[in-house]
Amino acid sequence: MSRGANMKATVQDASGGNPRSADVHRVLRETFGFDEFRPGQEAVISTVLAGRDALAVMPTGAGKSLCFQIPALLSDGLAVVVSPLVALMQDQVAALKLSGIAADGIHSGNERDDNVAAWRCAAAGGTRLLYMAPERLMTERMLAALQRLPVSLFAIDEAHCISQWGPAFRPEYADLGQLRESFPGVPIIALTATADEITRNDIAERLFDGHVEQFVLGFDRPNIRLTVTMKREWKRQLVDFAERFEDASGIVYCLSRRKTEECAALLAARGIRALPYHAGMSAEQREANQNAFMTEPGVVMVATIAFGMGIDKADVRYVFHADLPASVEAYYQEIGRAGRDGAPAEAHMLYGLADIRMRRQFIEKEDAGDERRRREHKRLDALLGYCESPACRRVALLEYFGERPSPCGNCDGCLTPAERADGSAEARLILRVTQQTGELFGAAHLIDVLRGKDSEKIKRFRHDRIDSFAAGAERTAHEWRSLIRQMVAAGLLQIDIAGYGGIKITGKGREFTRGEGEFLYRKDAVTQGRPKAERRQAHKQEPLLADHALTQQQEALLARLKALRLDLAQERGVPAYVIFPDRSLIEMAHSQPRTEAEFAEISGVGAVKLERFAERFLATINAEPSDALQAD
Repeated sequence: MSRGANMKATVQDASGGNPRSADVHRVLRETFGFDEFRPGQEAVISTVLAGRDALAVMPTGAGKSLCFQIPALLSDGLAVVVSPLVALMQDQVAALKLSGIAADGIHSGNERDDNVAAWRCAAAGGTRLLYMAPERLMTERMLAALQRLPVSLFAIDEAHCISQWGPAFRPEYADLGQLRESFPGVPIIALTATADEITRNDIAERLFDGHVEQFVLGFDRPNIRLTVTMKREWKRQLVDFAERFEDASGIVYCLSRRKTEECAALLAARGIRALPYHAGMSAEQREANQNAFMTEPGVVMVATIAFGMGIDKADVRYVFHADLPASVEAYYQEIGRAGRDGAPAEAHMLYGLADIRMRRQFIEKEDAGDERRRREHKRLDALLGYCESPACRRVALLEYFGERPSPCGNCDGCLTPAERADGSAEARLILRVTQQTGELFGAAHLIDVLRGKDSEKIKRFRHDRIDSFAAGAERTAHEWRSLIRQMVAAGLLQIDIAGYGGIKITGKGREFTRGEGEFLYRKDAVTQGRPKAERRQAHKQEPLLADHALTQQQEALLARLKALRLDLAQERGVPAYVIFPDRSLIEMAHSQPRTEAEFAEISGVGAVKLERFAERFLATINAEPSDALQAD
């Protein structure tokens, strides 16, 4: 089979006639509590169990972790899992332990004595899965120690970090390629939710020397409506959007910790239960806010990218980007946290010139080589192209990942298509004023010159005497800003990062000034969406899960089950979703099992969780509503 074959061929080759299939399904059912695999999982598991390397690109929420956890349980020896974030490691280890699996982590979030104890247990054969950050794994001492143990496999979680995190930021991710040489014959599985073809090839080359079986599942999430709006008054835009989703859970992503706090306070002042989440908060406060988000209805999490990895909340109704993400991959991963129940959800992004400048600055400030910076600028260019797409956004998004979809009918490009107009004359005027002012000034000053503003700055630089002064007075400042932004996205202009944000003309722009080509631009539409009352009614009609529309009584039971889940989580010092994911609680509220045998049929209830939690959950389910109120 050729490398990187399509998913159908890969599944057939990997799973056909697998002699361990019965064992695989037994572990799936008895340990993890699931009756069947999600698409792609079994093929990846079979490949790893056969001792072959695998690169799995699976959408957020598709169950990537089982692809290495089941092989680890069915193989002799120690499975080493490489993960980028301490919080993610802690949550996964806690979830495995609750399922009766011998798992542990060695990382900076532990006391030294805990790390020593974890290593001794692993070295003695008492651990099946050991989680580590790449910085801890890729030391000479740790590699030498592991070579003395029967290592069964290496799992590289969030594998896109190998390609997308620069060598100055996480250099040990690039060093993971040494594992194949240091541990010959030990299979390596790399997993990620988001990787375009260039990133996949980069991972394959760095980690597997170009030789690996690739499993790429479809990227489409058709229930998520995609919209992008020019950033104008971002606070008003955020509030107007969030108020359409009364009593619904959402995530708002911000670039900075300060803005995260500001947005949470802004929404709270409008009566929306919004909580901040960022790396500058204490671990206790982050955990409390995360538990509230997972357990209580209508909570909005306002977060930096520190929030989201490993979170499995089914009923997030929207993801709102208050700032431009880093790349198409980052954007896709972040919006993938919405609508995991299959019901309608929205992904809305604001972006403007300041976002572009800020992202360019981040790339230039990174202590990395020229090739790395060039690649990151290209990734940002791809995101800007998505933002400025005049047609179906889903087509633009999925084509980036190598798919060829048809227009979706569920994005602003399809529902409210932007009018396209010939802006060649306006573009040449912008290029002229940029050139006449010396390519030193930002968009705001160029717009003031074009509109003939009587300002001290214009007079000081004598820009009221150039022939382009007031030549664009008939257009609004918003219109000129939109044109400049789209010219930057089209590569006619660029933001001079070293020159403090001045607008400069590119080579392509200079060709355009000589009359070569045309510039078509999209007129920015201001979309208000459906009225608030209509939106509220729509939410009442939407099911929590496609097969589990809940009655009012069942909704009340679900609230009690979530409260119980939080109590159990706090008793054990773990996040709420580690006890059971939302979909398990929703299924409990819908089917209302009365016995342990019936409870065992709930998705996500394995043998150990049945033993540990059945009694308390059944007591809550079997209690009459009046009894539950008295217990509260």
